[in-house]
Amino acid sequence: MDHDQHHHQQQVQHEHHQQHAQHGDGDRHASWAMAARATLHCLTGCAIGEILGMVIGTALGWGNVPTMVTAIVLAFFFGYSLTLFGLRRAGLDLRAAVKVALAADTVSIAVMELVDNGVVALTPGAMEAQLSDGLFWATLLGGFVVAFLVTTPVNKWMIGRGKGHAVAHAGHA
Repeated sequence: MDHDQHHHQQQVQHEHHQQHAQHGDGDRHASWAMAARATLHCLTGCAIGEILGMVIGTALGWGNVPTMVTAIVLAFFFGYSLTLFGLRRAGLDLRAAVKVALAADTVSIAVMELVDNGVVALTPGAMEAQLSDGLFWATLLGGFVVAFLVTTPVNKWMIGRGKGHAVAHAGHA
């Protein structure tokens, strides 16, 4: 790592520590708008992976379990990738960016995937629906909406405590 890159990384870490000092321990400083933006960020990556996984599994005639596993793996992959891309563009080296992405996104993506896949699994006929069925797309979209509504308060709570997406904000600055 050259001197400029090291200096930039130290500056990003300093800004992160300043954010911790500003936010304190309570969630009174984490706005709903900030939590919604963090959730939408995660939802974007999750949706790309989830849709791609469901399309692949359904198109290839896979069973429910391999299709859901593929969708979940791809949701985590794309969720982390979007954060990594932004952090690398902001100048963090790969190792630091991976650490920040894992800290920022793991809980959010996990909650989102649990809720979204729970909606799909619990909707009668959704797991058997084909790509051409309205039920397939309606259930997937409905799952994303419910996941957003459940994950936003989780992200608000985490950001208010300097965790989750609060970790990534300094890296994106």
